Amino acid sequence: MEQNDALVGQGAMPESNTPAEGTSNINTNMETLLKEEGLTLDFPQPGEIRTGVIASLNPTQILVSVGAKSEGVITGRELEQIPSAEREAMQIGTEIPVYVLATEDANGNIVLSYTRAQEQKGWEEVERILESDEVYQSKIEGYNKGGLIVPVHGLRGFVPASQIGMTRRMAITGETPEQRWGKMIGEPISVRVIEVNRNRRRLILSERAASSETRQSLKERVIEELKEGEIRTGRVTSLADFGAFVNINGADGLVHLSEISWERVQHPSEVLEVGQEVTVKIINIDREKKRIGLSLRALAEDPWTKKIEKFQVGQLVEGVITRLTKFGAFARLEGDVEGLIHISEIGETRIEHPKERLHEGEVVTLRIIRIDPEQRRIGLSLRKVDSGAYKDLDLAGFDLGKGEDIPLAAIPVEEAPKRKRTPKKKASEKEASEEEDSEEEA
Repeated sequence: MEQNDALVGQGAMPESNTPAEGTSNINTNMETLLKEEGLTLDFPQPGEIRTGVIASLNPTQILVSVGAKSEGVITGRELEQIPSAEREAMQIGTEIPVYVLATEDANGNIVLSYTRAQEQKGWEEVERILESDEVYQSKIEGYNKGGLIVPVHGLRGFVPASQIGMTRRMAITGETPEQRWGKMIGEPISVRVIEVNRNRRRLILSERAASSETRQSLKERVIEELKEGEIRTGRVTSLADFGAFVNINGADGLVHLSEISWERVQHPSEVLEVGQEVTVKIINIDREKKRIGLSLRALAEDPWTKKIEKFQVGQLVEGVITRLTKFGAFARLEGDVEGLIHISEIGETRIEHPKERLHEGEVVTLRIIRIDPEQRRIGLSLRKVDSGAYKDLDLAGFDLGKGEDIPLAAIPVEEAPKRKRTPKKKASEKEASEEEDSEEEA
């Protein structure tokens, strides 16, 4: 019975359990005749993708022949969704893929979609890429708050932030999506397909999976390329109490708090902010520990050098005592320039603490005995103020004619004016003195 039913379904006669002789030949001849007469109608079905031929074009619709002597239309929204460049390239007679949306509209036309056909072919391609595990080359075309948008065979794939490659991730800065991703639009990118869900229209990509370079290997490569003394451009990636981290080509280097500015800085946020592009000098590379030392202040003129141009070793200056410590006293000379009077330079006799001779706010005359530009230190002395070793220098720094201090460098020591001699006695005074001497002798 089942056999008979199966045969009925295939078009055979149910009169007997065994097909009559020549039945297969009859069926074949009938199929041939139907094809010759065009009676085998292969009607398009909804959801089917066909290759059609453009029969006519106008601004409101595209008429496409899809076989079985049938024509369908691409119109309305489906027409508007076709990219302008592709639409302009279409001509009568051009073959295009179309997706059957419906077998009949109100006018009896088959409703077609070009973009849906392209999309379905795209899904087929990304499924193939997922199975083959191949790398796909594309360009970044957009972003959202969570990552990057990358086109793959006409589909919009998503690269989450966690799946962005190490090189690109190390360059990410800023608080907003625009700051983090905006500059990446148009950049080339290599990705692997890691998830496809056609029903949910979900396509997840990974740049990390397409690259074998890890964060550590990237940093090692960059460190090998860098040299001490080089000047590089980087981007601030994070701030800490002890300094700022700056990314250079994918590797983070540290700008220590002391290397941010010549001025005193309490926290990096006073000068820098995350995402800021900065120019830094490489001052140290520890290849064993994989550390990079950077400096911002090394590229700026040291204002301290300018401030001490007027000072020279041996010069007498006035200073205000600002701090007292166990090892000495600090004195402000001018503006914010400070020098140190070591405890051994306070007096000729030994003292246990500077407070025995000095107090904060006191104004004293001091001698500059040392200037160290590299350490930005000035050594001062209180006990050498009246030292005879500096007699000629003191004289060279004082113009007796004008009674004003002049730059020491302007008057060579050997040309310095000599001290005034005691005025000669007048003739009358000399005579009176001689008379007194004569009287004493008498």
